[in-house]
Amino acid sequence: MSETFDLSKHRITVETIVRNACPANLYAEAVKYEKRRTEIADTGAIMVLSGKKTGRSPTDKRVVRNPESENDIWWGKINIELDRHTFRINRERAIDYLNTRDRLYVMDGFAGWDPENRIKVRIICTRPYHALFMNNMLIRPSQEELANFGEPDYVVINAGEFPANRLTSHMTSTTSVDVDFDDGEFVILGTEYAGEMKKGVFTIMNYIMPKRGILSMHCSANESDKGDVSLFFGLSGTGKTTLSADPHRKLIGDDEHCWSDNGIFNVEGGCYAKCIDLTEESEPEIFRAIRFGAVLENVVFDEVTHGVDYTNCSITENTRASYPLEHIDNAKIPCVGGHPNNVIFLTCDAFGVLPPVSKLTPAQAMYHFISGYTAKVAGTEMGVTEPQATFSACFGAAFMVWHPSKYAELLAERIRQNNTAVWLVNTGWSGGPYGTGSRMKLKYTRAIIDAIHDGSLEKAPTAIDETFGFEIPTKCAEVPDEMLMPKNTWEDKSAYEVKATHLAELFQENFKQFEDGCSQEIIDAGPRT
Repeated sequence: MSETFDLSKHRITVETIVRNACPANLYAEAVKYEKRRTEIADTGAIMVLSGKKTGRSPTDKRVVRNPESENDIWWGKINIELDRHTFRINRERAIDYLNTRDRLYVMDGFAGWDPENRIKVRIICTRPYHALFMNNMLIRPSQEELANFGEPDYVVINAGEFPANRLTSHMTSTTSVDVDFDDGEFVILGTEYAGEMKKGVFTIMNYIMPKRGILSMHCSANESDKGDVSLFFGLSGTGKTTLSADPHRKLIGDDEHCWSDNGIFNVEGGCYAKCIDLTEESEPEIFRAIRFGAVLENVVFDEVTHGVDYTNCSITENTRASYPLEHIDNAKIPCVGGHPNNVIFLTCDAFGVLPPVSKLTPAQAMYHFISGYTAKVAGTEMGVTEPQATFSACFGAAFMVWHPSKYAELLAERIRQNNTAVWLVNTGWSGGPYGTGSRMKLKYTRAIIDAIHDGSLEKAPTAIDETFGFEIPTKCAEVPDEMLMPKNTWEDKSAYEVKATHLAELFQENFKQFEDGCSQEIIDAGPRT
């Protein structure tokens, strides 16, 4: 553990700089210097509090508008513009705060397991927990690589304990998360939530990789013993983590990947899993990964035994665990794979309209990729039971930098080049919408995924969905035939037609915002009403 690292290039003059400390040293640092906010769980994981913010602050994210990059960026609610002068004010505020600290922590690592396309990232932070978190989430360099690390491609300056000045131009709160792609800097003020660093690096990769003709993706990935790869896209609650954690397949990664001419590679060196209601029975891989070296954020624990109560959400429902991929028994390291045989879009359709599985053409794949649909049940505290549609472009709009069509075109190019099959799998409701129908049984969804992997679903007979136009397999082992055609599961067939038309209209209305950047082929691949 080095305590004399020079950060003067970043105008940081603090004498004690702890660089790339091992987990044990960072535990010691956290216990010594953050006594009120750090405890050790009975499993050996470190337990920390992230302060007032227990989740990301997407409305406080800003992107510097520069002449060199401004035409690349999809400006709007996701990428809110910031002038360079204001960015420098925030950067100065962050640096000034860091220079008041007695000791700082540096974590140098890589984003991307492909040596040809990885980037060098430097994290500068004030909390040992943040350094340990990024030690998990970045790809850890060897001692030789660290000695020859040189200058980073991007620097994350995390002064999250210090607020942004809300009177500064373009600021809307005391939180500001700003990226300057041209200068390679990312500044965090007013939030100690560690996920901002993780997703900040992903945002950077989402800018850099498409410039190189590489598709960056918010998805999980696994691989069979024979080497066939599957990608799983899906928003929260769709089953992405559960379905990609297959004991019969190796996990390449759970969240962020890239697809290059050589195949796929994980962006990260670890996993960041939700912990609410976690049990060993429901998620054995995640449960067992939470041991020494893991970071538990905002969990409640027994003061005597230090056992974690994963059902307790009194601090936040967004309790999280960060751990290195090595903690997963069937992880594939290095985290790279060949070209995917299958791409699986997961959706939880609470309207009960979409089939359990359907096969998409390349144009339909682009349309549904850009749409990024799922549905959630409205808050019962307001007495509302009607499902609410949720759309997130590319299944990760909050982290997209280019127009979604850029990522969709790269996806279409990859699936055409590699003859990759694309499937839409509904893990939501069947036999009617939420309140009338029932949730798809996990055993049926697993049977569908197994049939995709063993190739039997590719050979199954199909029927065309009248509204959405995709092919629906009508036979799948271990799944009742009537369930595969959603209309057959509804007692009131006319009610199904009404609900299907309603969902199609929601798709059409959402897609209007993307039409200017999309070809007519993609637009025509949407549902018909």
